[in-house]
Amino acid sequence: MSFSTARLALLAASAALCVANVYYAQPLLDLIAADLALDRAAAGAIVTATQAGSVLALLFLVPLGDRFDRRRLLMAQLGALALALAGIWAAQRTGPLLAAMLLAGLLGTAMTQGLIACVAASAADAERGRVVGAVQGGVVLGLLGARVVAGAIADLAGWRTVYAVSSAATVLLAAVLWRALPAVPPPSRPLPYRQLIGSMAALLRSDRVLRQRGIIALLMFAVFNIFWSALALELAGPPHALPHTAIGAFGLVGLIGALGAMRAGRLADRGHGDRTTGAALLLLCAAWLPLAFTPASLVALAAGIVALDLAVQALHVTNQSLILRTGVAPSRMIGCYMLFYAAGSGAGALAATAAHAAGGWRLVCLLGAGVSVAALLFWLAAAREPAAMNESAVR
Repeated sequence: MSFSTARLALLAASAALCVANVYYAQPLLDLIAADLALDRAAAGAIVTATQAGSVLALLFLVPLGDRFDRRRLLMAQLGALALALAGIWAAQRTGPLLAAMLLAGLLGTAMTQGLIACVAASAADAERGRVVGAVQGGVVLGLLGARVVAGAIADLAGWRTVYAVSSAATVLLAAVLWRALPAVPPPSRPLPYRQLIGSMAALLRSDRVLRQRGIIALLMFAVFNIFWSALALELAGPPHALPHTAIGAFGLVGLIGALGAMRAGRLADRGHGDRTTGAALLLLCAAWLPLAFTPASLVALAAGIVALDLAVQALHVTNQSLILRTGVAPSRMIGCYMLFYAAGSGAGALAATAAHAAGGWRLVCLLGAGVSVAALLFWLAAAREPAAMNESAVR
């Protein structure tokens, strides 16, 4: 089917709203901890719960799109997400709060990736990259805007209002999204659930593009989180000593580059996926040059952020366009691919804090540049491998 600009804008906004629920808690931890009398370790478990929910969604919930009617499945997930958000709003004890946070991460991720799989499955081959890029642009907007929106609402009306507003918005979204979602019928002979989940391993074994693009995703999101995880540590100390609000504002700077990368899907549609990948990987390496001057210049930092986010999101959109190129098993393809994303993000965050503690910003930049070069070298080596047909087809 063909996607109008208005329909794509609604789908992108839907993705932004859904993914934001996974990240609202990060700037609110101190407020939540004070309200429920939590210690620092328990407060950190709130973010862990939402991220754990995201991984569980990729493994066990996102693949359901290849078994059931996608539109009905997404509507059911939206309803459950609204209830989970209401549960966070009402929670008065740690246990129920963590359970509701896990469900918010689970369902927010399932909705976000399910939307991408749904539009990819229904788009024509000639525009699949364009529509995936548009919805992915919404995801980026939600990722970067969640912290700003959550902080603003919490300052005005308290942290619980963030989740009350989001729950109400999710209900309204369900009312308008039903008509906007493309109708994609379920397979005529769907796999049993156990086989459906097990087939994800078969996809990784048989699909060379999925494996290669997954490894690129792991490395590039490690780079992304090496930078963003260490940035707050660097800017909060001398010589800048910026407040948290100012530090968070640099995320909005990255939005310029990230939204600029939406056109990468159009290039993939025209057969330029490899050229886009090479240019983006070179930019990823080059971004660390201005970033290295962060202690001396916030202007250099801003330029580096734009370059870094442009490179990462161009790669992300191109990767998704290429792994979804056939329209076969899109939900499982997305689930497999995003597991590489999760692994790279976690590893990058851990490596960043260790590097900053051991050698400061200089070591962080060396680490980020080194992983960026490793991603470029991997792609160059993979590009020289002879093309191979998939060993097996997965329904």
